[in-house]
Amino acid sequence: MSPTEQRMRMVELQLAGRDIKDERVLAAFLAVAREAFVPEGLLEFAYEDTPLPIGDGQSLSQPYIVALSIQALGLKGDERVLEVGTGSGYSAAILGQLAKEVYTVERLASLTDSARVRLERLGYHNIHLLHEDGTLGWPVHAPYDAIVVAAGGPEVPQALLDQLAPGGRMVIPVGPDETSQVLTKVTRTDGDFHVESLGEVRLVPLIGEQGWPEEDEDENRIIRAPGKPAAPGPVSRLIREAAEPLQDLDADTAVDALIERIGDAHLVLLGESTHGTSEFYRTRARISRALIERCGFNFVAVEADWPDAMRINHYVSGDLPRSSVEFTPFSRFPTWMWRNEEVSEFVEWLRVRNLAQHDSARRARFYGLDLYSMYTSIAHVLEYLDRVDPDAARVARARYGTLTPWQKDPAAYGQAVLVGHYASSEVVVTTMLRELLGRRLEYAQTDGERFFDAAQNARVVANAERYYRAMYYGSATSWNLRDTHMFDTLQTLLSMHGPGARGIVWEHNSHLGDARATDMSRRGQLNVGELCRTNYGEGAYIVGFGTDHGTVAAAHNWGEPMQRMQVRPGHPESYERLCHDAGVPAFMLHLREPQRRDVREQLLPPRLERAIGVIYRPDTELASHYFSASLPLQFDELIWFDESHAVEPLSLARRPSAELPDTYPFGL
Repeated sequence: MSPTEQRMRMVELQLAGRDIKDERVLAAFLAVAREAFVPEGLLEFAYEDTPLPIGDGQSLSQPYIVALSIQALGLKGDERVLEVGTGSGYSAAILGQLAKEVYTVERLASLTDSARVRLERLGYHNIHLLHEDGTLGWPVHAPYDAIVVAAGGPEVPQALLDQLAPGGRMVIPVGPDETSQVLTKVTRTDGDFHVESLGEVRLVPLIGEQGWPEEDEDENRIIRAPGKPAAPGPVSRLIREAAEPLQDLDADTAVDALIERIGDAHLVLLGESTHGTSEFYRTRARISRALIERCGFNFVAVEADWPDAMRINHYVSGDLPRSSVEFTPFSRFPTWMWRNEEVSEFVEWLRVRNLAQHDSARRARFYGLDLYSMYTSIAHVLEYLDRVDPDAARVARARYGTLTPWQKDPAAYGQAVLVGHYASSEVVVTTMLRELLGRRLEYAQTDGERFFDAAQNARVVANAERYYRAMYYGSATSWNLRDTHMFDTLQTLLSMHGPGARGIVWEHNSHLGDARATDMSRRGQLNVGELCRTNYGEGAYIVGFGTDHGTVAAAHNWGEPMQRMQVRPGHPESYERLCHDAGVPAFMLHLREPQRRDVREQLLPPRLERAIGVIYRPDTELASHYFSASLPLQFDELIWFDESHAVEPLSLARRPSAELPDTYPFGL
């Protein structure tokens, strides 16, 4: 898709598809090439519905937030506009399309210079730049018909109010701290000011004489050096007093207290605050071993694709692979997320443990919950039908053939359907699933487990097709489809394993912590944790994980090679900082019904919490990786490692093929 087509899609879905209705604003966004204002290494993300880093700890705001702010100004074309926070110049360019004259102020010299060069090269002659403290405005050109501020301040600067013309409108994020604000519209009327809220936002802080003080900038950018914790405040002291130290994961009694608290829960959800931290994987493995050995849990289900995880399931259960489909499991980016030494060690333990069980019903299984394997799953469905019903296989091959052109890039299928270049395959893939399930009794008589695998692959295809179309309609829709699919798969597994079945889930905190306790709920997003809590109540025990500093396996951008990256110490306003200042290197903290009630009460007010996925952007960590949450409402337990280390990707040199069974699941 060309940049122009991407820009049209952005305007249609991210702006007009929400509440941006001003035709002049929509036309301005169509006219301005956002890719011209994005760092070269991020060009592929130019039209994503997200902020992007531009250097110096600053970010290019999410397109929707820019549009919402500018729409609220109500520009007609003959106004003089002041912008505070030039950044890359993108918003100024939009304003330049809508107003007569634009005056924009940027406090960082490097951004001012680069924006000036960029805007001059693009031919914007009605935009004037100044390198100065933006909280003081640009008095020489006042008054202004409209003022827009691209950073959040503790209050509306008086200097800007003074420079607003009668009848003028100002839009500015305002909040009591640097981490979250309310987008506020101020209208000057007859010597007074009318104030209106436009919704919650989180932008970079407004630094300056009438904003946040300069000395706070380092803390906002989170460049505190790791080391000795600060003198703990009352909440950190409380955490230190209530924490149960984790000193030796290999000790037999390491997780006894947690296992006792889990009790008779049907589901134990084990999270992670990054996708690439060794301590998280090792601790989840340690807890899972105890739950399987001592409590009879039936399976582990992870945030991985169904057919890939099924390769592990066959290996750990001692079964021969039931499919002849040739593929390399866990070869899709990010390969290190499951193809690592920590997971491999757990898989080897599970295989040895299972093979010692003469009753196969006592062998714990390993499954994947995710839906990205659309084409591998198609191959498995066809292979199954070729065995049991060749006539149905021919029909399925024709139906699934509508998706074949997109097998190397499923996301391109969603784009093609969206812009009308290709018809949706929704009907054919859902029909295929319905017909397969409709003959479940007939097929299951041949091989019940093999039918179950084929049916689940057919579900993956149907839901993935919807997902790849929905991902272009906004993050809430696609996110909800994916998490609902994972929860439905989890319920299917519990049902398959029979009454009293118990399962363990490994996923990111963002999937497992109850979404209702976080920013996600306000954005219309649900998650696996919320669905488990809603359906199973206290029968679902949710464990979150966190860390302050160390290293993590991640990439700077999607599809790029893995790097061992330094994790910046926690933000001053975050749960991470509270835990760090507690001064306990590693601990468990019970949150559901702590012996000291004040633990829950003191941690209940929402604070910042960090989430690092497979992408880590430390230069814009606050905007890219922090969200607001209430920890005790999100999790039943927190497991903390103050300093953590990156996972170790599997190495061929460490595992000579001659020593491995032919069925070794990672295909090395």
